[in-house]
Amino acid sequence: AAAAALGLLPLDKTQSPESLLDIAARKVAEKWPFQQVEERFERIPEPVQRRIVYWSFPRSEREICMYSSFNTGTE
Repeated sequence: AAAAALGLLPLDKTQSPESLLDIAARKVAEKWPFQQVEERFERIPEPVQRRIVYWSFPRSEREICMYSSFNTGTE
């Protein structure tokens, strides 16, 4: 119950728990930009890179709009 409250396990019993890779990648993405991860560590396996990039992408619509460029050049 405590793990579910912390968001580590899904509340729905039909879903599988998050993988250790996803948990670790999410924590890394919360702390460092992917560019810094690439610069700091020489070898990052491809699956790990993909998960860090996935978790680095903004989740809220507000953040996506803030970082996206939908400007058509006309005002």
